[in-house]
Amino acid sequence: MSGNAMRSQTSDGVSRRRFIAGTSSLLGGAILAGRASAVYAAPARTAPIADAARVPALVIGTGYGGSVAALRLAEAGVDVHMVEMGMAWDTPGPDGKIFANTTKPDQRSYWLRTRTKQPLSNFLGFPIDKDVPRYTGILDAEEMGGIIVYQGRGIGGGSLVNGGMAVTPRRENFGAVLPSVNADEMYGVYYPRANSGLGVATVDPAWFDSVDCYQYARVGRKHAQRSGFPFVFVPDVYDWDYMEKEAAGTVPKSALDGEILYGNNYGKKSLQKTYLAQARATGRVTISPLHKVTSVSPAPGGGYTVVMDELNTSGDTTATKSVTADKVFFAAGSVGTSKLLTKLKATGALPGLNGEIGKGWGDNGNVMCGRANHLWDPTGKVQSSIPCGGIDNWATGGAFAEVAPLPTGIETYASFYLSITKTPHRAEFSWNAGAGRVDLNWQTAWKQTSIDAAKTIFDKINAKEGTIYRTDLFGTYKIWGDHLTYHPLGGAVLNKATDNYGRLHGHSGLYVIDGALIPGNTSVNPFVTITALAERNIEKIIATDL
Repeated sequence: MSGNAMRSQTSDGVSRRRFIAGTSSLLGGAILAGRASAVYAAPARTAPIADAARVPALVIGTGYGGSVAALRLAEAGVDVHMVEMGMAWDTPGPDGKIFANTTKPDQRSYWLRTRTKQPLSNFLGFPIDKDVPRYTGILDAEEMGGIIVYQGRGIGGGSLVNGGMAVTPRRENFGAVLPSVNADEMYGVYYPRANSGLGVATVDPAWFDSVDCYQYARVGRKHAQRSGFPFVFVPDVYDWDYMEKEAAGTVPKSALDGEILYGNNYGKKSLQKTYLAQARATGRVTISPLHKVTSVSPAPGGGYTVVMDELNTSGDTTATKSVTADKVFFAAGSVGTSKLLTKLKATGALPGLNGEIGKGWGDNGNVMCGRANHLWDPTGKVQSSIPCGGIDNWATGGAFAEVAPLPTGIETYASFYLSITKTPHRAEFSWNAGAGRVDLNWQTAWKQTSIDAAKTIFDKINAKEGTIYRTDLFGTYKIWGDHLTYHPLGGAVLNKATDNYGRLHGHSGLYVIDGALIPGNTSVNPFVTITALAERNIEKIIATDL
């Protein structure tokens, strides 16, 4: 830990940025790591895999689960090759920055779209999407089954495009998240390990109370508490020392320049700076960016034949390769892993997969809304794009709401929220043979459950404050952002599609190691749970299968 990380200390000398106390709290009992450098670091050696290559372990995807698997396998002496559909994101664009600004999307912003598909589609009543060149950009807005699923594309996966809110579920809620997993082990070992590996820390409360860029969050706190809801500080993987320097004007701005949705150029500790940087240091991990796996099947001489397309930045296939892997780890994200496994089962490539493949998919109950505040409650022209607080009404109303930024650069008098809600609805992936694609049977009406849960918070706040919902953010006179999810989960559920450690049934040497294992809902932002579960599972796999 750097000396700077020790600056902000409580009266007992323990830095709030190093420890989150009390495993019964919302934020869990995690001993946290010091901050990684804010300077971008390439994650690992990137080199296109050769056709006909043989590798001991192939990891499909470079998000949270895949990065954990690659690091721990490499530390155990196994050579690992990772395949990533997106780009490496290691080369600056014409503006000298790797990632595009949230307020100025360009070709870097979207995965193979010719028009942006922004989560907040309107502002002040006007549509804000625009045409962009088709490119293998960082954010995939995948439309399927009546829902838009936002996913990160590139080395680092979802860590590139999320707000970094690193939340451990309340201990009492864990049984509903992963019922077959020992909670004592998760909270005693694997959540702390995940928080340490991710570099999780909390904002300094004194700085939070004094700085302009969190005026919006302080308004959110005041309104929550006046209506009787607990406001909690939420840990994040942002480098808080760097953000303080941003506010002081001594370093290039990143969070304070609104960077979030299309990548963050400086301060966020995405996986390239944490797990993948450690994987690089082992010398045993290589990554092929712009490679999309299309098939996995048993190889005649043992192991698995993995077929993949190499892509150019227009999304065209420039080469098709067939490699052999002794073991394959599916880590393409909930949607990517589930779609691939559903196809492989239905087409007979992996006939031993069981009937649970494709089932148990959910949206983590995501729904967004905005509130129009009074003129005496400005939320600020400058807003940090990194959320650091939430409203907890899970036990009573089934909702946990991030107090989210709306970094437009102008005063909006708006409070904006992303809610995670308790919802029973689970969709299923299926193979559409006629169209040659995987479909999802999501029903748009299912979002009403999430809206009702979110209303348990915001109807009460509006009544207390004499305020109203904004109707100009998601279309014409539309209150709820109920068309999307940032948190896809499930589709290859633990202890159903796999055994209790992610081993796929019917095919030895195949594993699921990502959010597809989690059945649809985590009660909070899911990536810490995905990371901790991957830490648990890979430890067992290394001990028993290698």
